[in-house]
Amino acid sequence: MPTDADHDAAYQGSYFALEIDGVSLAWFTGCSGLSMEFDVITFKEGNGLKVIERKRAGRPKYSEVVLKRGLTTGKEVHDWFKEVVDAAKPTPYKTASIVIYDRVGAAAARFNLEGCWPSKMSISDLQAGSDDSMVEELTIQHEFLDWVAV
Repeated sequence: MPTDADHDAAYQGSYFALEIDGVSLAWFTGCSGLSMEFDVITFKEGNGLKVIERKRAGRPKYSEVVLKRGLTTGKEVHDWFKEVVDAAKPTPYKTASIVIYDRVGAAAARFNLEGCWPSKMSISDLQAGSDDSMVEELTIQHEFLDWVAV
């Protein structure tokens, strides 16, 4: 079992890669939306004197995943987005993984996304007088999220 110090060192300064169908597509410096929640189904039951509201798990919902990185000349992300834009057939769903690497380049965690496709691609606002780095953002929709131990 790793110590707290080992755990903290492994996850500080992590890097994130996007794999599509097992092939590393791009590296990112930020990722949000790796979450899942359930609809809550409520119903009341009782004997007329005492009423209890029961709660049960309903359908799962998966948040969209948003990846961010500095703007690059790489076209891989754009090409995947264009594949969806140009699709003459139904949406070309992919299997993807968000792989988190520690500071020494070893895989530390993996989140597999099934039935995914890019729904939005954007870059930061253009301002001539700004010294800020340009940021590229990719939003991915998916139908299932699985956290896999590495």
